[in-house]
Amino acid sequence: MREVLADLLTWWEAGETVGVGTVVATFESAPRPAGASMLVGPDGSVVGSVSGGCVEGAVYELARDVVASSTPVLQRYGVSDESAFAVGLTCGGILDVFVEPVNAETFPELGDIAADIEAGRPVAVAVVVEHPDHLGRRMIIRPQGSSGSLGSPRIDAAVGDDARGLLEAGHHATLEYGVDGQRRGEGMRVFVWAHQPRPRLLVFGAIDFAAAVARVGGFLGHRVTVCDARPVFATASRFPDADEVVVDWPHRYLAAEHEAGRIDSRTVVTVLTHDPKFDVPVLELALRMPELAYVGAMGSRRTHLDRLARLREAGLDGTELARLHSPIGLDLGARTPEETAVSIAAEIIAARWGGSGEPLAVTEGRIHRDAAAPRHGDPA
Repeated sequence: MREVLADLLTWWEAGETVGVGTVVATFESAPRPAGASMLVGPDGSVVGSVSGGCVEGAVYELARDVVASSTPVLQRYGVSDESAFAVGLTCGGILDVFVEPVNAETFPELGDIAADIEAGRPVAVAVVVEHPDHLGRRMIIRPQGSSGSLGSPRIDAAVGDDARGLLEAGHHATLEYGVDGQRRGEGMRVFVWAHQPRPRLLVFGAIDFAAAVARVGGFLGHRVTVCDARPVFATASRFPDADEVVVDWPHRYLAAEHEAGRIDSRTVVTVLTHDPKFDVPVLELALRMPELAYVGAMGSRRTHLDRLARLREAGLDGTELARLHSPIGLDLGARTPEETAVSIAAEIIAARWGGSGEPLAVTEGRIHRDAAAPRHGDPA
């Protein structure tokens, strides 16, 4: 939804009605994740995508019908017969797409939601995508409370509790209940779209490799901070792709951010300094923050062994050291700063989703994973 929000808001503010198709569930090798959206504007134009091209034509026609009838529809697309290439997914996946008419009357809260997102405030939207009576009803969930109703107090209580958990994690999901919100039952499905501010990437060490890591990190959707204690190197002109460049000792900056509550389970830390007086103090601190998503440090294998010895001397135990990704990155044979940044980004992605780092050609089973990865193995 976020990638099409600006266009949707423009039509909404103009009093127009837009057909909005949103992926609410995927099965097997679906090309786009839950939450991906496509708009069909009042002028017939298309913004966004739900399948990368496989079923856009069918969703387009359905969206026009939905706008004309003012009735939302939940539609499943997948390969099931000889006509699959006409309206199905050639990759073999299955998508559930919820198509609804959106305007100022059907979605009066859209302006406030857009303001929350622009300000970096967390917000979730729960919409009923399957129900005999409450189809299309919507509830807005924020950390401080909720507004709107999905049909009954029992439904609102059940979905509200679950949606707050998804909002905390920043995950989208389709939830299933009985028709009155029973935990065990069927007949009701609710899609929860949860927005959290961009995850943070903290890059310690203002070196040439850091500029490439900042560029790739921004491309992947992180809010990037480059931090170094040396003002001659830590300048905005050297790191144009970073959201901010901070002149401070790395460990002091990390401690202050943690104290201020700006470090969470999606925060990634990369230490690229190669200098024990910088990297050991910040790693000592970072490895004692279990909420961090990833902690990696650059250096040769000799540097890595020396760093481990210094960290053990500082009192870190085996469990804490096991969280360190070092030498940083996957084995891609990278040499240039840009290649190395891709290697680091690949390891961060693998750590997030549980990827093996092996070529897909030599693996079996599902390509896309749902669970987060286990912690890195013991480096000792």
